[in-house]
Amino acid sequence: MTTTYTISLLGFGGVNRALAELITQRNDEWQRDFGFRLVIVGVSDLALGSIIAPGGIDARVLTQTDFGRGGFAALSGGSADPRSLDVVRDAPADIVVEATYTDAITGEPALSHCRAALAAGRHVVTTNKGPVALAARALTAEAAREGLRFDYEGSVMSGTPVLRLARQALAGSGITGFKGILNGTSNFILGRMEAGLDFAAALSEAQAAGYAEADPTADVEGHDVRLKVVILANELLGADLAPSQVDCSGITALTPADIATVVSNGQRWKLIGSASRQTDGRVEARVSAECLPVTHPLTGVSGAVNAVTFTTQMLGDVTITGPGAGRIETAYALLSDIIALHRDRTAQMHQEAAE
Repeated sequence: MTTTYTISLLGFGGVNRALAELITQRNDEWQRDFGFRLVIVGVSDLALGSIIAPGGIDARVLTQTDFGRGGFAALSGGSADPRSLDVVRDAPADIVVEATYTDAITGEPALSHCRAALAAGRHVVTTNKGPVALAARALTAEAAREGLRFDYEGSVMSGTPVLRLARQALAGSGITGFKGILNGTSNFILGRMEAGLDFAAALSEAQAAGYAEADPTADVEGHDVRLKVVILANELLGADLAPSQVDCSGITALTPADIATVVSNGQRWKLIGSASRQTDGRVEARVSAECLPVTHPLTGVSGAVNAVTFTTQMLGDVTITGPGAGRIETAYALLSDIIALHRDRTAQMHQEAAE
């Protein structure tokens, strides 16, 4: 038996566009391997406008048409107005996929999108760090009260399922802390500085390669990592941290001389996000550039790759490494959340049938 899930896409930049591309390429494969298909019934994008199509939207049209600004107005059910909350409420979606550009301080507009979706009886999967760092516990509780899911695997390490691996594969191991390279842009820059470039030249290369934004502040000053540290600490260490409680500094003060000195001593600079549970139960967290010895598992992580080393009571240190960015990789994180939702829903249906 095949289950069809209708979905609304909030934001149609790289990530949700990549998810739409996967739908055109892999829906038949998902039906064969997992027993579900995805049908897009709503899209909202700040630049392109919005579409509400209860009968479904051809994903090929969405991904292969060169839309100009407000271009969704040319499609049936389309408008040049983004009207994101209308799409959330009125498009008959089972799942809202939230991947908009969001303010890291307020979590908006994603936070309002998530709350509106849950209020409308829709599951939510998101790659947005803001609402997860600020309100994951409240949103998860709200979803549970309504029999819904709020999932956010892609909010920390893109397609690398660090949250699910830690929750499931390391369950019972007694995680007491972690250290992570959680920003590929800063890691790439530090690697290029090791090759002899100064910060400005390394940043320019990162921007040319598409790793760094025109305004790289969130990456190089550690703000992006701080949100991810909050998510990991709250999710896996039972903390209740707000971003403002995490001390944060970046890599902009490092010079080529600083880099060369530590390399000659058998160390490497890395921008590290970390948290640990203290003996009194408190969780302390920070983001800062650290000198790591070459023996540390994070030292060899280069380029735009991310990695986290978990400290556990039963296994010692366990390191997870994988892509921390990329449109297809992040779209995969959304897919993994949908697969988890489908498997739980299927298991529940089987249990109810058995009773």
